[in-house]
Amino acid sequence: MLCNICAKNPATVHLTEIIDNQMNELHLCEECARQKSAQMEQKFGLSDLLAGMVDFDKVAKEAESIVPKCPNCGLTYTDFKKIGRLGCGECYGAFKKYLAPLLKRIHGSSQHIGKAPAVKATGRAFKKKQPDLQELRNKLQKAIETEAFEEAAKIRDQIKEIERKQPEIKK
Repeated sequence: MLCNICAKNPATVHLTEIIDNQMNELHLCEECARQKSAQMEQKFGLSDLLAGMVDFDKVAKEAESIVPKCPNCGLTYTDFKKIGRLGCGECYGAFKKYLAPLLKRIHGSSQHIGKAPAVKATGRAFKKKQPDLQELRNKLQKAIETEAFEEAAKIRDQIKEIERKQPEIKK
């Protein structure tokens, strides 16, 4: 398939535009896609994008009247709106009042709920807290004594899984 704009190069980028409720698919070569991207950036700035995400006018006007500034890197909220990136980790605290509604709108929550990183800055891996093997064996014994066999089977499977992952553990 050839590029819809230049009709010379093969289309490698596929865009769907919706203008006035009309869906239009564009198949572009890399060069025409770059030009289209530059045009879109000029037409729609970051503040326009953010305005669609949150009641940005109210928040932005308040931020501009106060002109919050990061005490660490000196970035102003106005600068953040222009470039779309924070200057340092301290910016999150400095602009918290203004970022919280935006982050909540984008992510659905203002709290991070996700995976822990695999490696700390020190290089040591995080380990999930494993239930104590002896504690599990005690629970298994109690479950058997009280004839809670379904629970006992679950605990038995947990013990086997731990022993399978760590064969050096003696039974």
